[in-house]
Amino acid sequence: MQVNPYIFFNGNCTEALGYYQKVLGARIEAKMPFGEGPPDMPIPADWKDKIMHAHVTIDGEVLMASDGMPGDYRQPQGFRIALQVEDPSEAERRFKALAEGGSVQMPFGATFFSHGFGMCIDKFGIPWMVNSPKESM
Repeated sequence: MQVNPYIFFNGNCTEALGYYQKVLGARIEAKMPFGEGPPDMPIPADWKDKIMHAHVTIDGEVLMASDGMPGDYRQPQGFRIALQVEDPSEAERRFKALAEGGSVQMPFGATFFSHGFGMCIDKFGIPWMVNSPKESM
């Protein structure tokens, strides 16, 4: 069994995944636009290039994603995607890249439990925690 985060975007999934490729080294393993679904699937005409399903890996960990259908999308809340990065300088680089154009809830810095930890919401509305643990987790 696997437990994988499945995140939804407000019509900008393709842009977000491209950004995660650039700043996190994410690999897009599969991407299916709504236009490849059954012809009778009820989607807006301008939604055919939006993402129905994507399978992405970040350092071997699976993340799935989709564009939320118009009218169904809700801003993510009640969770954060956690990145554990051994090298503190690499953790800080990733944190800064994710925070760019978004908002910082807790600036990246040393804590009692880590070499560096920070919380942000990226420019796509996805909440993240980036941690460089003192001990292997």
